Amino acid sequence: MDTALDTIDLEILDILQHDARLAQSALGTRVGLSTAAVNRRMRRLTDSGVITGSAVTVAPEKLGRPVTVIVHIAVESEQLDILDEVRSSFVDCRQVQQCYYVAGEWDFVLILMVRDMQEYTELTRQLFFANDNVRRFSTHVVMDRAKATLTVPTR
Repeated sequence: MDTALDTIDLEILDILQHDARLAQSALGTRVGLSTAAVNRRMRRLTDSGVITGSAVTVAPEKLGRPVTVIVHIAVESEQLDILDEVRSSFVDCRQVQQCYYVAGEWDFVLILMVRDMQEYTELTRQLFFANDNVRRFSTHVVMDRAKATLTVPTR
C-alpha cells in the first residue's frame, strides 16, 4: 500500500523517531491536531508500513555490551538457498544488531554488540569459521560511537 505523506505526517514521524513514548495528546498539541486525528494518522502510517515498530534506545555499555564490532563478510556462493542459510544464521544471532546484504567487494556487513573480544572470538567460530560458505571476513572494532541512530530523515 503506497501512502502519500503530507507535512504533518512527516512532522509526526520526526517527533516519534526522537521520542516514541510521547502521548498522542502531546503529539497532537505539537502538530496542531486532536488526539483522535493523530491516532488516525498513526494507524494509517502503521497499516501502510511506514511505521514498522516502536523502540527504546538503550546504552549498550549499561547492559554489559560495551564493544561494537563491524564485520565485512565475503561468501563463496551467492546461490539463493545457500545465501539465505548464511543470512539466517546472522539474523538469528542475538549479538547481531544489524545485518546488510550489500553490493561490492563484500557480501554482508554486520554490526554486533558484544561483552568483550572473547565473546566476539567465539562468535567468529560459530558464524564464520564453521560456515563453509563464508570465504573471508574483516573485523573493525569501534573505538568511539560518534553517532549511532536508526532515525530516517523526514526532510
